[in-house]
Amino acid sequence: MPFFHACNRRMLVAIACGLLTAVVLGLSIWRIVIRIHRGTYSPPSSTTTEFCRNGGTWENGRCICTEEWRGLRCTIVNFCENSTFQQLTFARIAVGRYGPSLQTCGQNTPNAGKPLAIRLCTFSPYGEIKLENATRGNCNESLESLEKQIDNITTDSQAISTAAQILTSNTSGLTAENIISASTVVGQIFNESRNASPEAKKLAVTTVSQLLDVRENVFQIAAAANNNTFTTLIEQMENYSLTLYNESVVEPNVAIQSFNPGIHEHSENVRFSVQKGSSDSLVSGSIVAENVDKLNPDGRTELQILLKTKKSDSKSKKFGFVVYQNNKLFQSKTFMTKSNFSQKIISGKVGENEKDASVEMVFNPRYNQKEFQLYSYACVYWNLSTNNWDTYGCNKTNVTDGFLGCECNHTTNFAVLMSFKKNYQYPKSLDILSILGCALSIAGLALTIIFQIVTRKVRKTTITWVLVNLCTSMLIFNLFFVFGIENTQNKNLNKNYTETNIHAANTIPEKDSIDIPNPSCTVFAALLHYFLLVTFTWNGLNAVQFYFLLIRTMKPLPSHFILFISLIGWGVPAIIVGVTVGTTYAQNMKDPNWELEYRQEEICWLAILNRNGFISHPFLWSLLIPITIILIINIGIFIIITVKVLWKNNQNLTSTKKVSSLKKILSTLSIAVVFGLTWSLSYLMLINNDDIRIIFSYIFCLANTTQGLQLFILYTVRTKIFQNEASKALKSLSSSFGRVKPLPSMTPLRLRVRMYNMLRSLPNLHEHFRFLEPSLTTEETTLTKHEHTK
Repeated sequence: MPFFHACNRRMLVAIACGLLTAVVLGLSIWRIVIRIHRGTYSPPSSTTTEFCRNGGTWENGRCICTEEWRGLRCTIVNFCENSTFQQLTFARIAVGRYGPSLQTCGQNTPNAGKPLAIRLCTFSPYGEIKLENATRGNCNESLESLEKQIDNITTDSQAISTAAQILTSNTSGLTAENIISASTVVGQIFNESRNASPEAKKLAVTTVSQLLDVRENVFQIAAAANNNTFTTLIEQMENYSLTLYNESVVEPNVAIQSFNPGIHEHSENVRFSVQKGSSDSLVSGSIVAENVDKLNPDGRTELQILLKTKKSDSKSKKFGFVVYQNNKLFQSKTFMTKSNFSQKIISGKVGENEKDASVEMVFNPRYNQKEFQLYSYACVYWNLSTNNWDTYGCNKTNVTDGFLGCECNHTTNFAVLMSFKKNYQYPKSLDILSILGCALSIAGLALTIIFQIVTRKVRKTTITWVLVNLCTSMLIFNLFFVFGIENTQNKNLNKNYTETNIHAANTIPEKDSIDIPNPSCTVFAALLHYFLLVTFTWNGLNAVQFYFLLIRTMKPLPSHFILFISLIGWGVPAIIVGVTVGTTYAQNMKDPNWELEYRQEEICWLAILNRNGFISHPFLWSLLIPITIILIINIGIFIIITVKVLWKNNQNLTSTKKVSSLKKILSTLSIAVVFGLTWSLSYLMLINNDDIRIIFSYIFCLANTTQGLQLFILYTVRTKIFQNEASKALKSLSSSFGRVKPLPSMTPLRLRVRMYNMLRSLPNLHEHFRFLEPSLTTEETTLTKHEHTK
């Protein structure tokens, strides 16, 4: 009968664990069913991503294609295939662009490395894509040498403009000096006093468009060296816009339109519109100038400006417009750009009586409205005397249907400087599954720590110190996870704050992206980072100690082993976290929001990996790599221990196959848990399949949120000390109520003798095997002596 009572106790523990697991699984299934029923749950879908083909992105309900594709789903070809012309080879060229030849000038020429020729891909009059003949350049010419030929522009404008276009066709290799020289040359080509040919001026527009593809930082260096060059170029392009006589010149990054009403037309007001295209290229949209009296934007309008003039005796007026795809020629000293948001610049100019002109404008900025929201904007113009943005004479007007309104009492280059706040999707508070799992783990870890410390002398085992440190770090991590993972910024933000900024005074923002600092979230992220690393470090140290105790049983532990592993367990993670935070701050100290390079804004945790800085990302080298190394080592030691110790057949074992297998399974499970091997499930969450990823996500959540509870069951509940003390408590409780018969506090002598004989058959493991199987002779003998003394 005592034997059956002991089995019943184990059966009750097993049933309790099974019921607990079933409850947690049931809660997770219940959560999914409720969300589906309410319509709030929908597995992640890649429909929009797959809908847009060939590199297109889904933004605001439509596909934004690359320049080489067009159409509803970016499936219509918009490029010329690889081609050859007179022994020159050209790669794929997008429609509306000039492509450089793959052959370049020799190393011994002034123009070394620059393409030998360029070729235009365009549409025929019948709408077919075709390639123009290639235009060869001169390898003995460079942008610097062209700059010295400005005085010859009157007679050689075509050749100089062609050479500048060829030399700027490969934008990846252009330097700040190249940009200054090219801007100087084309600025003088637009100068009316130079009398350059109309063809040369059109080629100069192409050159400017190509220059605007150069990296932003190169323009910043060029502007710091000589910003007056850009000022001259901007002025000359404004004047050129008045000379096209109702024609337009449209390049991917620059569009120029002239409007000259007839003698009998009313020409006081002219409206100019830029329609949204299928890509970021201005070629893909449409440029329209009309003689109307008011603004009338529609859903396809990206920018619209109305030039208003007073009535005069002049029979005809000239109106000119220039649109820049970006603001690289307008390098501001006060407005800093870091993102790639659409910041188009529009120039409006009147041929005569310009002082009496005024403008009304609406802008519909292109940005991903799911990821960002408009924070503030300012209506500005480019002050040519200060080479900076200015708000004089400009005011905000109504903001309706996504259009930002502006009006100014003069004409020049106008822009709307916008700052955006990332629309972070702050997750809701921890759900019932996570809270329940963490609460059980916290309780289990606390009880395990208390039990290990209180019973340390009774059990006489060397594993106590490592297990206590592991449970302590895991306990603190769970506490910080529950109380610190959520960013309090979500609750502190005022939803009306953004609207207040939009309608506020016409003040120039400092930069185009806004992030509100939250130092407390950064501190919590660093603490979570540290204690997770500490937990994994102690997992690894636990595995190393198991290896010494079970595999190298004849050799003693190294001297000062406990002190050494303690320094490693708590010190190495501190060094990693300190170096990570310090390096991130040193690299981004000029950015007020440097902390977002270290942590996320959605939750107080490390910033996720990105493609651009994958190798240097803190998440990779300060967390992912150390954890991966520890898991690989732990898995290797786990396999060795499992094969050589736990599941190794031994003829001296006297227990039955059923009981022996159960003990082996529990011992294997206990090592897997204390080694932290369940964290390897996180790598399965990287599978590119939504259904499989969701399944492993729930398994991962279940396995790791209840890890503390598992340690409590395997390393506390299964021990004879705990079972006997629990039996005493039950006996005392039952005797007080007089309902339940007392359970025997000791296992039968026959079972103890059998287990004692089994351990004696394995002398090498007799001293160190007791922490794998809690029900050992040493523990029971100690308890027996304790009972007899009573």
